[in-house]
Amino acid sequence: MTRSRTPSSRTPRSRKPAPRPARPWLGWLLKLGAVGLVLLAGLAIYLDAVVQEKFSGKRWTVPAKVYARPLELFSGLKLAREDFITELQALGYRRTQKVQGPGELAVNGNQVELHTRGFQFYEGAEPAQQLRVRFSGNQVAGLALANGGALAVARLEPLLVGGIYPAHNEDRILIQLDQVPPYLLETLIAVEDREFYNHLGVSPKSIARAMWVNTTSGALVQGGSTLTQQLVKNFFLSNERSLTRKGTEALMAVLLELHYDKQQILEAYLNEVFLGQDGQRAIHGFGLAGQYFFGQPLAELSLPQVALLVGMVKGPSYYNPRRYPERALERRNLVLDLLAEQGVVSGEEVARAKKAPLGVSSRGSLANTSYPAFLDMVKRQLRQDYQDEDLTEEGLRIFTSLDPILQLKAETAMAETLKRLGGRKGIDEVETAMVVTNPQTGEVQALLGSRQPRFAGFNRALDAQRPIGSLVKPAVYLTALEKPSQYTLTSLLQDEPFSVKTADGQVWQPKNYDHRAHGTIFLYQGLAQSYNLSTAKLGLELGVPSVLKTVARLGVEPDWPAYPSMLLGAGALSPVQVATMYQTLANGGFSTPLRGIRSVLNAAGEPLKGYPYEVQQRFDPGAIHLVQEAMRRVMREGTARSVYNQLPASLNVAGKTGTSNDSRDSWFAGFGQDLLAVVWMGRDDNGKTPLTGATGALQVWASFMRTAAPTSLDATPPDNVTRAWVDPYSGQGSDASCPGALQMPYIRGSEPPAGAPCGLPQELQAPAEQVMDWVRGWLQQ
Repeated sequence: MTRSRTPSSRTPRSRKPAPRPARPWLGWLLKLGAVGLVLLAGLAIYLDAVVQEKFSGKRWTVPAKVYARPLELFSGLKLAREDFITELQALGYRRTQKVQGPGELAVNGNQVELHTRGFQFYEGAEPAQQLRVRFSGNQVAGLALANGGALAVARLEPLLVGGIYPAHNEDRILIQLDQVPPYLLETLIAVEDREFYNHLGVSPKSIARAMWVNTTSGALVQGGSTLTQQLVKNFFLSNERSLTRKGTEALMAVLLELHYDKQQILEAYLNEVFLGQDGQRAIHGFGLAGQYFFGQPLAELSLPQVALLVGMVKGPSYYNPRRYPERALERRNLVLDLLAEQGVVSGEEVARAKKAPLGVSSRGSLANTSYPAFLDMVKRQLRQDYQDEDLTEEGLRIFTSLDPILQLKAETAMAETLKRLGGRKGIDEVETAMVVTNPQTGEVQALLGSRQPRFAGFNRALDAQRPIGSLVKPAVYLTALEKPSQYTLTSLLQDEPFSVKTADGQVWQPKNYDHRAHGTIFLYQGLAQSYNLSTAKLGLELGVPSVLKTVARLGVEPDWPAYPSMLLGAGALSPVQVATMYQTLANGGFSTPLRGIRSVLNAAGEPLKGYPYEVQQRFDPGAIHLVQEAMRRVMREGTARSVYNQLPASLNVAGKTGTSNDSRDSWFAGFGQDLLAVVWMGRDDNGKTPLTGATGALQVWASFMRTAAPTSLDATPPDNVTRAWVDPYSGQGSDASCPGALQMPYIRGSEPPAGAPCGLPQELQAPAEQVMDWVRGWLQQ
């Protein structure tokens, strides 16, 4: 029997569900994700290597710093109180009623109290200490510790006068955390990254807060970057604004936090942050910013100064206190209010700080542009011993001989003289140069390369090769006086016209400046009055090659042909070369090569190279003494006698005027016992000027010496020099009692025989002396 099945009685069959459509994009997404993770891991490994390599190695290329000479204080030092205060102010010392900390000074009559900062010198560390310096006239009368303790000598820290910078022109003064002033770290963290100690490079909380503030305000008013991110951006990345750069920044910030502790990151930030622009040079780090804006070391900054610098991090150009003081003041006060809100400082402290002025120094440029001519000379000397990379990257410290006080006096003398000469036709086209040295050491103490000495450019002091005119004449007379058997200061010369036929067939016929002949004169008068005729005739007697050898022995070896015109200064030298030549004349015949560098330290304070004093005797001191006597007479009775319109009559100095053909060059070179200065004035296009040596360069020199107050030349003759009285007309021996008798120095043995007492004929001189001998003997008995 056949059974029939109803649908309900059927056993159900299991059936597979219909397959869903395939999703190929999911597979690709997983694959791309895996590849992305691999790439991200590779990027992280690469960035980690970059972070560690740069952050653990030499983080910054630090330019070499150039310092002036340190002021060394001791009783008896020639130093005016006003000059001392000027230097202290240049160093950033603050004048107060009572000295309480480093970098402060107080003035009470002739006494100055100060607290030095201490400094690491070539020879060792000079401690910070509180001093009392007492002045009398123009010298230090007493030096002691503020607590009354005895002190023989103390040194101030030297003035930073410039640096030698790399191509990117970044500059910084590296600091450590223990050198920061109170409140700097707290202020920086309060303003820039409140979660600094709690995040790992990136702060989601800060990002969320910044997004909320920016959204509610409708403008970009707050950033979410941490201090670590800011450091990464400045240290490793560019200023490009993109999501890729921002992501790279965040990743590198995390990596940086994984390898280095918070203190290391903070210290790096303090040295790296950009805080301003000084011309072509970028100001990085709080250490340099403190010097740049306040002229003070970072450790000495006060609360309002710290608040200003931290406030500028947000926008160094926008909040530049020199260009936008109102804007900067508002930002500073906002930072101070924030400190009070967060309890970093009390409300009373903030109220006092907000009353303080910005206190920014008036000088807007650091010293690299302050003394460009001197720095140029230093760089040239350094490059003889160091590679450019050493000078721009290794943080060397170079100590020089620059005297800031003498430099200022030289600049002032030049400016004031040019102002006085301002009414003369063509004076505006006249350029200038000046070299000031210590005759005994050969150290360059001041240098001017143009009439605008604070601007870099053509360095005329080093590079302007100009005919020196009569400045060569001391070499002619020195050549003669080295032959005492033939020439003395009272030898007779003929100042008469003559002509010479030169090797090329030309006729050379010199003339005196006044176009007159002066007949028979003494040899010293030829130099004192700068007569061309007698000087040229003497030089031809000696031989031009002999005179040129004397010039070389004086310290310069110019490639001058042995033409007769060289005897009257047709040859060209630079002002520095002239100073080298006159250095030997001023130093008793001892040649001391000019130098501007004393020593060099590396970044760790270890000595690298010294530049010791070198000296070589080139001339007999007796012959030099005679030339100095003639050059003293240049000042007393010769072409430079107008100098005593500005200098005291008691001051003995020596020098020589120089004027080239058609008054194209105005020169003066002169010296006291401890100071030598050479001045040149002329036109770069070699055009005529309205000046002679006496009306131009001499006036600058006299104005400088009036304020610099050199020591009088020592008139003590060398052992081989004696003094004798001579007749002012014949040059023969005379007696001290004779009218007009001159006492002149002679190399011993070359002096004229003593003359008879005035009123006695020569034949009665011996009997008279016998009578006087008998009287002396009788009195002794």
